[in-house]
Order: sequence, then C-alpha cells, then structure tokens
Amino acid sequence: QVQLVESGGGLVQPGGSLRLSCAASGFTFTMYPMKWYRQAPGKEREMVASIGAVGASRTYLDSVKDRFFISRDNAKNMVYLQMDSLKPEDMAVYSCSAQGWGREYWGQGTQVTVSS
Repeated sequence: QVQLVESGGGLVQPGGSLRLSCAASGFTFTMYPMKWYRQAPGKEREMVASIGAVGASRTYLDSVKDRFFISRDNAKNMVYLQMDSLKPEDMAVYSCSAQGWGREYWGQGTQVTVSS
C-alpha cells in the first residue's frame, strides 16, 4: 500500500521557519522524483519545489527561491522542505507527491499557517 505522510506543519510568525517532512512507503522511492505542492483557500494548487530521484536536480517556484530548500534521504524514504523567512502568502496546505512511470502518489497534506 502506497503511503505518503506529511508532518511538520503548524503555526509560525512571519519571518519564521518550518521544516516539513514526508515519509514514503509502498513503492520504490528511489525511482521517483518528489515534489511539494501547496494549495491556499480559494487558489489553485501550485508546485513549490521538486527534486530528482537521486537528488541531483532541484526546481523551485519563483516566489520561494532563496527561502525554501527541498532535500531527500533515499536511505530513509524521506523528503523534506525547509522553509525559511515565511510570509503570510506562504500559508497553505502543503502536500508531497511522487510522480513518474505513469503514476502519481499524493499525501494528505499538512497545514502551514503564517500569522502574527
């Protein structure tokens, strides 16, 4: 059974940091690029960051470049999103996704709230 389980969300003040984690199981994690998406109320889901299967390539949404960092640990089947200098506009439900080989797997998401 495929599972992607996010954790690490919560309430943070503007300018603060959070580290999101995504635990993967039930598929060959090392074969899949991994992505973090977010969706704010009333807005479309957008891809925040992606990382290649071996971690050699990374891409970011322009608005999070230089503030967010995606990484993965293939030995632990984990992917992370370090988020620094958080802004109110970063507030959303963040989900991880594995996409490749004609398949897509999604987690349930974790809420990130940025507010003073």
